[in-house]
Amino acid sequence: MNLWLLLTFTALAECRYQRRGTHSCPDLCTCSSTGAEVECSQSSLTHFPVNSLPPSTTRLSIQSTNLSTISASHLSAVPLLDNLQLYHNKVDRLPSDLLRGIPHLKTLDLTGNQLVRLPPNVFSHASLRSLVLKNNQIEKVDAEWFSNNSNLTWLDLSGNRLTDIPAALLRKLPHLENLDLSHNNLQDLQIDTLKNLHCLQTLNLAGNKLSSLEPTTFTHNLKLSQLFLQENQLQELPVTLLQDLQRLELLLLNQNQLQHLRSGLLEDRNPSFQVILSGNPWVCDKKMEYLWKWLTAHPQNIIFVEEVMCAGPEALKHRQVVSLTDSELGL
Repeated sequence: MNLWLLLTFTALAECRYQRRGTHSCPDLCTCSSTGAEVECSQSSLTHFPVNSLPPSTTRLSIQSTNLSTISASHLSAVPLLDNLQLYHNKVDRLPSDLLRGIPHLKTLDLTGNQLVRLPPNVFSHASLRSLVLKNNQIEKVDAEWFSNNSNLTWLDLSGNRLTDIPAALLRKLPHLENLDLSHNNLQDLQIDTLKNLHCLQTLNLAGNKLSSLEPTTFTHNLKLSQLFLQENQLQELPVTLLQDLQRLELLLLNQNQLQHLRSGLLEDRNPSFQVILSGNPWVCDKKMEYLWKWLTAHPQNIIFVEEVMCAGPEALKHRQVVSLTDSELGL
């Protein structure tokens, strides 16, 4: 009799577990055994899977679907959410109260959607640490997106259509450590744009239309260790541009319009400093003396040193700068 009761209870428990498991995960999604992680990646998904979402969900990933709309009421079904990934969908707008019901959210990734404009306060209802808006169609950023003294440490706005980045926005992000503005249409940086970013460690400005930088652009970013300036239209760099960046370890200047470097620009670098200078139209004349000597004295600090080549004069075209002699430079 005891054995029969034990078998009955076991069968009932298994049925209850299976029933719970069946109803705890939305259609077109997969869920972890605890319900803490939910992933939806079916192209046939067109609406937010609000039904059957486990309330214990802390990480929700909806990727490569035809989802176009998301609201605060949708997210209220997962109040414990701390990581929301919505990349490569069709989302084209966000409501201003989107994050109101998920105050624990730390990471929000909206890569590869169709966002153009975002409303004020859209990111002010959660204590975000990481925000990725990469590869959308955003034309303008608004300081009112965030509350004052935001906790954000990672902001990725790469691959959009930005023509400027207002200092008022970055003043609200004093804890920012990583800022990616690459592959936009930035033509210049205001002199105080980065002034409040005292914690900044990585700055990516690659693939824009910058033709010049002010001498004090990075004066307040003393913790900066990686600076990406490649694929711009930089023609000249101020000699004091890097003088306060004693922690700088990686500098990318390739694919610009540099013809010379001013004497002293690369001095007092730490031993682990690395720089890429290839893909510039270097003019190998007397003004090349500083860079020529620096390359010769610091080959260990140059990545692709053999690709730093003369674009002129005609007699030295395609010569490696490090292979030149002082007489060839007219010294």
